[in-house]
Amino acid sequence: MAGSSMMLRSFHKRPEYLQALDRVKEWTRVRFKLPQDAAILVTEVACALPGCPPLETVVAFWTDADTRHHFKVFKPLAEVVADDLPPAWMKNALIAVEGEGLECC
Repeated sequence: MAGSSMMLRSFHKRPEYLQALDRVKEWTRVRFKLPQDAAILVTEVACALPGCPPLETVVAFWTDADTRHHFKVFKPLAEVVADDLPPAWMKNALIAVEGEGLECC
């Protein structure tokens, strides 16, 4: 088990992964007109539920210091393109409601 954990950590340090992470963060910042210091979390998660893609990308960002927004892209981080992000007008629809199955972020 420890070997798989080490493999996962080393995968996430690869330059391609880090570049994809930075790209998605910047697209999110621009799309939703977030300030440079806005907190943005981008992560790739495995999903074992039936019908769920094996890897998906989860993005969370905060506005007004404590309002969390989130969305998922149903593909691995490296495959995400700018057009996969929700349109800017959906920003308020992405507000996370406490207790609504957001264990991931």
